Amino acid sequence: MSVRQSLLAILDQGACYGYQLRAEFDRRTGSTWPLNVGQIYNTLERLERDGLVSRGDADDQGHVFWEITDAGRAEVADWLGSPVERGTGTRDELAIKLAVAATLPGVDVAAVIQTQRKATLTQLQELNRAKYAGSAPDGPEELAWALVVDSMIFATEAEARWLDHTEQRLRLHPQHAMELELSTERPKRGRPAKTTTA
Repeated sequence: MSVRQSLLAILDQGACYGYQLRAEFDRRTGSTWPLNVGQIYNTLERLERDGLVSRGDADDQGHVFWEITDAGRAEVADWLGSPVERGTGTRDELAIKLAVAATLPGVDVAAVIQTQRKATLTQLQELNRAKYAGSAPDGPEELAWALVVDSMIFATEAEARWLDHTEQRLRLHPQHAMELELSTERPKRGRPAKTTTA
């Protein structure tokens, strides 16, 4: 999730001060990705350094308004016109946890999966309750909230399916066959030597 581009896109609608940007971000994301004001101001300072926003005038209450530059508008257009690229590796804590647990001697991986499944299904129930407790998306704020909650629901459903798949896959392998003992081979320090071509 790009806070940087999201804040720029909001500023493309008009000049804002820090707390106002935070409130606008919350309105547009259903308050599902909380930002602290320090993060907003750090991002604004980096955007200013990069020439994408400029610090404008302050109002009577001392609020400093930030304005988008032409370069910032171009970045917003690029962001909105480009697909979100997913990384090729994973930093998903659950995937890494289960991969490591499956290779550790004496770990009951089925119990690890069951604990996670229970938490995942609880989260799914809470998300569905929140979705159905909310009003029908008849305005822009409700629609933005519904889009984010739907995404969270689909991701949680996918996690539950992946846990089922993982459990079935692990049943095919005896636990002792998956265990990895510590390697006796010591890794070499430093980078591999460069090979030169003749």
